Amino acid sequence: MPWPLCITGSLAVEWWLAEDPGALIRGRARVGAAEITVCTDGTCRFDGGAMFGVVPRTLWEKRVTPDARNCVEIGLNCVAVRLGGRTVLIETGFGNKLPPKFERIYATAKLLPASLEAAGVAPPEVDFVINTHLHWDHCGWNTVEDAEGAPRAFFPNATYVMHAGEIEHGRRQTERDRVSYVPANYEPLLAEQRVRQVRVTGPGEREQICPGVSVECFPGHTRHMLAVHVESEGERACFTSDLVPTAAHISPTWVMAFDLDPLRTIEEKHRLYEAVSREGVLLLLPHDHHACMGWLRRHPQDGYLLEPMRA
Repeated sequence: MPWPLCITGSLAVEWWLAEDPGALIRGRARVGAAEITVCTDGTCRFDGGAMFGVVPRTLWEKRVTPDARNCVEIGLNCVAVRLGGRTVLIETGFGNKLPPKFERIYATAKLLPASLEAAGVAPPEVDFVINTHLHWDHCGWNTVEDAEGAPRAFFPNATYVMHAGEIEHGRRQTERDRVSYVPANYEPLLAEQRVRQVRVTGPGEREQICPGVSVECFPGHTRHMLAVHVESEGERACFTSDLVPTAAHISPTWVMAFDLDPLRTIEEKHRLYEAVSREGVLLLLPHDHHACMGWLRRHPQDGYLLEPMRA
């Protein structure tokens, strides 16, 4: 089907966004010559208090509806970028290696392989896999188990991109967050020397992964979490990672209890917002199943909102 045309400032971006909650492709956009497809590993259920931190339920339930267990549905968005003859995959979801207990708790769906197939992306075609951080819901399909139960690369020809500081923190297995760092998602890749370790730290410092795709560090959720920039023909998109997990988290002070440094998250959201408001950047969100992309807009009461890309 033809994509509608979204005009924002001086930019014209072709896009399409799924309205069917069961659709394997959550959205598409063309940013310059870059073709962006938002694939999905399905949805899962996280505790609402964990997702919204100190924000009271009486406020956040106006934006999302919790179930009887106080859990909210979140998406597991994985973004495929085709640009310059290369295919880049940002994030790989929860994967299929969780113990049955955790599969039940989080109600995982394991849909990424089917979603990639629907998008016309075969795992051997992927050149780079970018993990913005190494929490288990962002890198689970990095590896799958072979016939002997040993984890191996799911994307056999890809270079995996991770921040060196994330790897160091994951290996530390701290009491605070070790459940989120599953060695099987990254240690086999490190052992096979399939990982490109980036070390960007300072504000505005970027490292190019391939022409048109670069990463920048936005600390807060974790100390070395990355955002991913896509730039082509004067147009730009930015995958925010868990700096802005869903459209409900657009307000700068609405941060997650999962964030290791919530005050830094607030600072970094302001830094990102100043840039994208000024430059007209399409935002791509990791955990919003229904509004996976959109434009940042000023709001007289909330400060900001995400204008979904809907017809």
